[in-house]
Amino acid sequence: MRTAATRFGAVLAIAAVGVMSSHAISSAEPAGHQVRYTVTTGQEMAVNLDYLAAEPQSQSAYNANSDAYMRNEQVTITPGAPWVFETTLKDTSWAYVMAGAAAHYNGTANPHCDIAIDGNVVTQQDGEIAATCKLKSW
Repeated sequence: MRTAATRFGAVLAIAAVGVMSSHAISSAEPAGHQVRYTVTTGQEMAVNLDYLAAEPQSQSAYNANSDAYMRNEQVTITPGAPWVFETTLKDTSWAYVMAGAAAHYNGTANPHCDIAIDGNVVTQQDGEIAATCKLKSW
């Protein structure tokens, strides 16, 4: 009888550990969503880019120091060679990219931007001189 009780106790202990570990795994929050910004142009051109690179903890944190979260850079984009940036955001409503012509050029710049979340394009825009893609009102 004592051996049976010992075995039963061991089985209960193993079951309890299994339940506790599966609960810990299932209650873990996801790390976030993969967000990809893509900018293309109809011709080679210098483009000013503004985009959210890191997610702020709150709107007030962003307002206090937007430079900690936004990037601004000038790049040259050619047809067939898009500019792409990937980041991870828990709250995808922060996703933002703006592409505008940075210099004089011949013809129409026609920048195009899009934002993809976890591989699915969720917004896109074309413009003659600039294009802005965002998921919330700024």
